[in-house]
Amino acid sequence: MKLFLKGERCYTDKCGYERRSYPPGQHGQSRRKKRSDYGEQLREKQKVKRIYGIAERQFRGYYHKAIRSQGVSGHILVQLLERRLDNVAYRMGFASDHAEARQLVRHGHFTINGKKVNIPSYLVKANDVVQVRESSQKITRINEALAAVDRRGVPQWISLDKENFRGQVTQLPAREDVTLPIREQLIIELYSK
Repeated sequence: MKLFLKGERCYTDKCGYERRSYPPGQHGQSRRKKRSDYGEQLREKQKVKRIYGIAERQFRGYYHKAIRSQGVSGHILVQLLERRLDNVAYRMGFASDHAEARQLVRHGHFTINGKKVNIPSYLVKANDVVQVRESSQKITRINEALAAVDRRGVPQWISLDKENFRGQVTQLPAREDVTLPIREQLIIELYSK
């Protein structure tokens, strides 16, 4: 499945998945056995972990937080992952992929409501204003990513002001706002065993 891990490259013909949609190696094109239920659940969890760039321990923490919250656990899990600062910076278009967004956050290029934040797992709340710091607005990678944001699009729960390098989380993301091919119910079933 195409996970868009390589940033802009995934939108061109050079995308590895577009060229070869089968695994590498001698037996990549051979028919595979049907996966078990556990195999499907594990594959889904690994896919989501790689999309967001999160380690197992932190992902399990998000699962436990989602289980303790009121509402549908799967939707809350996806909402928690979407609210991470590195993901919000990526969705706003300040970075071309999740890994780059994480690095920009770690290097202190963003402020939230005027305060510098360098923790990628910081959970953004509704009405928070995320802005690129004044000294960081000249960075070419940020400017290139902002120029290409129109092709990728900005989610409905985010408002973006490209000229001022600023974005606001207008509301918390709903499950319908997340267009990624995530089957969160399989992840909940895997962890609840």
